[in-house]
Order: sequence, then structure tokens, then C-alpha cells
Amino acid sequence: MRQAEFDGKGGCIRWTETPGAQPARVYVHGLGAMSAVYHAHIAARPELAGRRSLFVDLPGHGLSDRPHHFGYTLEEHADALACALDAAEVTGAELIAHSMGGSVAVVLARRRPDLVSRLVLTEANLDAHPPLTAGSGGIASYGEDEFAAHGHARVLRNVGAVWASTVRLADPRALHRSAVALRRGSAPVMRTILEDLTIERIYLQGERSGPLDGEDTLREAGVRVVTVPGAGHNVMFDNPEAFAAAVAGRL
Repeated sequence: MRQAEFDGKGGCIRWTETPGAQPARVYVHGLGAMSAVYHAHIAARPELAGRRSLFVDLPGHGLSDRPHHFGYTLEEHADALACALDAAEVTGAELIAHSMGGSVAVVLARRRPDLVSRLVLTEANLDAHPPLTAGSGGIASYGEDEFAAHGHARVLRNVGAVWASTVRLADPRALHRSAVALRRGSAPVMRTILEDLTIERIYLQGERSGPLDGEDTLREAGVRVVTVPGAGHNVMFDNPEAFAAAVAGRL
């Protein structure tokens, strides 16, 4: 395990990695998740073997620190991720990012273009104020103190076992601030940033999740949109073969 300070006060972002060829692949998890849990089984597949792979836990999540003075905005998450990549001496990485992690990856690509050469986004949040059915909506519906006192436990009881297994490891205040920030979005908003980028961009949408809003506009901007059959929000679990093919550039 490796770590890098991200807040100027001793808070550290942490990651595990496997050695291999460059450019590195950096896996970034979604809200309340952990990177290795969602992506290590993908990176280990034969078609992806041999590439340096980093599994980074964003602040407040997994193995990383969760300082209560930190804001957990998308920009702050992106800057923390940049600290990890700088410490790891990574440049021009391929970012494979899920849900909120995709939003963070898009913001990072704008703020630090030297760090990102390719984006593979899985059902990334592209707009502010996503539907209330999104996981962030239930969390953000609480006040922060209420969520820390009672809401976190209620969410754990009401979400599926897979997500609950990592949500319970996230700091409640960090989780709430991240959810609120995700619903607020970045400035400019993530969709606009993604459309303006010139690097290779792939967007994976699970078939069971329904049509992707604004798909035609994304395609016009050069984003390759792929609907993954038999998959919902967690494409990497529902159809790992297709997910790995997308990461490998074969889909």
C-alpha cells in the first residue's frame, strides 16, 4: 500500500498497485465504494495483464483518511487524486472510473491534463441534480449531522449487500459531503468538460439502466458511447467480459 498527503495537514490518500508497463491504468471507484473491490478482478484478466495498475481510494473512502475539515467536493477529490498520481510518478494515465469516480476523473482531466491520456467512464455522473433514485440522492436528502447520527445506518439497511459492504467503511460526513457535492456538480458541469476534452473518451452505459441522457450530443463531441448488454450500474460485475474489452480498447 502507498500513500500521499492531500490536504496539507497530514491527511493521506492511499492506493495499492501492481507493477507493469506504461501508461498506467488508474481505477477510481464511485460514491461509498473502494477501487480494488470494484476493479481488481478486471485488472487481473489476461487481456489486461502486464500494465501497471493503481487502485486508488478517494478521501473519506476505503483505506484513505477522512479528515472532517476537508470539503469532499469534486474538485477537491480530483486534486487529492492528483496528489496520489504525482507521488506515484504517473503521467498520461488511462483512468477507468465508475459513477462518482467518473465525475472526479473528468474534473481531473481538465485540471491536470498531463495526468490523463484516456478516460473509460462507467455510468459517470455528468449532470448536476441527478434523479432522486440515484444513490447520492438518498444520502444528500439528510442534513449532515442527521446523516452522521442516523442516516448512515439507515442507508446501510436499505441498500444492497454489495454497496453496503463498502459504504459501511466510508466516513459518514465524508460520504454526505461527497453526495452533496456530486449533486451540485462541477463548474463547468462535468458533461461540458467531457465534451470539450480531446483525449480518447469511452462511456459505458448498462443496458438495464435505460437510455443515456444526451447520448447524441456526447457522440457528436467524439465520446464513444457503448451500451453494455445484461448490465446495470455496476457493469464491471454484471458483464466483466465486456467491461474488460472496453478497457483493453477492443469493444
